[in-house]
Amino acid sequence: MKNYEKDFPYFKTKTEGVVKKFDLSDPAGRKEYFEAKAGAEIAKIKKYLENHTFVAYLLGKKNSGKGTYSKLMKEVFGEDKIGHISVGDIVRDVHAAMADETKKSEMMKFLEKNYRGYISIDDAINSLLGRDTKTLLPTEFILALIKMEISKWPKKSLFIDGFPRELDQISYALFLSNLIDYRSDLDVFIAISIPETVLDERMKFRVICPACHTPRNLKLFATKEVGYDKEKNEFYLMCDNLACSSKGARMVGKEGDNLGIETIRERLELDEKLIEKVFALHGMPKILLRNSVPTEIAGQYVDDYEITPEYVYELDADGEVKVGEKSWVIKDDEGVDSYSLLAPPVALALIKQLAGVIEKQ
Repeated sequence: MKNYEKDFPYFKTKTEGVVKKFDLSDPAGRKEYFEAKAGAEIAKIKKYLENHTFVAYLLGKKNSGKGTYSKLMKEVFGEDKIGHISVGDIVRDVHAAMADETKKSEMMKFLEKNYRGYISIDDAINSLLGRDTKTLLPTEFILALIKMEISKWPKKSLFIDGFPRELDQISYALFLSNLIDYRSDLDVFIAISIPETVLDERMKFRVICPACHTPRNLKLFATKEVGYDKEKNEFYLMCDNLACSSKGARMVGKEGDNLGIETIRERLELDEKLIEKVFALHGMPKILLRNSVPTEIAGQYVDDYEITPEYVYELDADGEVKVGEKSWVIKDDEGVDSYSLLAPPVALALIKQLAGVIEKQ
C-alpha cells in the first residue's frame, strides 16, 4: 500500500437497506442510485453550494477518469453549480485560437492585462505550441490561461484537472483560489488511486468515433452495436452517440495506444510523485478515490453491479455478433487480485467524502 493510502481505508458503497440493482449506464438510473446511496450527503452539498463554492484539484494518472468524475458531479449538482477545467483542453484551445484572428486578439488582450512573467507572451505561446522547445513555459502563464477560462463563466465550484502538473506547481495551487478571485472558497486536493493494469487495458483497448470523438473501450466500455471485420478477423464498436452526425460509424483506435502505458511511463512516475508530495502537505483537506477493491473483500464493500465487467464477443451461427460479460479480475499495484470499479461508485465515494470535508468547515 502506498504511503498516502494508509489513512484512507477502502470506501464502502454497499448500503444497508438498498437492495435495488441500478442501471449505472442510464442517467435516470444513476440519479436513483446516487439519491438512494448518498441522498443526505447530496442535500448537504447542495445546501453549501447555495452560498459557497469550492476549488478541487484532481490529481491522477493519465486515463484515471478525472474528466469522467467531473462530469458525474455536474450531472448530480448541475452545470450551473459545477465547472470542470482541463488544462489540456485549455492548451488545445490556444492552438485553435491562433488560427482565428478574432479569438487570437481576445486572448492576447486578456494575457496582456493578466499575465506577469519573466518571458514575453509571444515566447510563452511559442513554448506552449511546441515551436520553441528550449524555453521553459512559466507556471504564471498557465495560471493566466486558467484565469482566462474561468472569466468566461459565472462563479461556480471548480474541478481543475491538470494543475498542478509539476512538483514546483504545488505551492501555486495553494494560492490559486486567491489568484482567480475565489478568495473565500474551500480548497481540496482529490487524488485518484488506480492500478496500472487498469490504465494499461484502458489505453490498449480505447477507441473513439472519428466524427464526434466520443471515447469507448472495446474490452471495458462497449457501445450498443458491435460489428465484425472478416478481413481483419476482429470485432469493433460502432458509435451510438445520439448527437453524432455519423451515428453508426466504426470507432477506431489511436495510433500507439496498443503499446499500453510503457509509452507514458515517465509521466506516470511523475504523477505518482505529485500525489505523494501533495498528500504530505498539512492544512488542506484531501480526498482519496480508489478505483479498485480486492476480490477477497469486494462482497463486503460493493454491490456486484458496481464492478467493471469485461465484454466478450462471439459470432453466432448466422454470423451475428453476440455480446457477453464476465468478471474482470486484475492485479493491483501490490499484486493483489482485485476488481476495478465503474465510475458511479467512485463518484459516490467522492460525494460522501466531500460532504465530510464541508461539514468540518
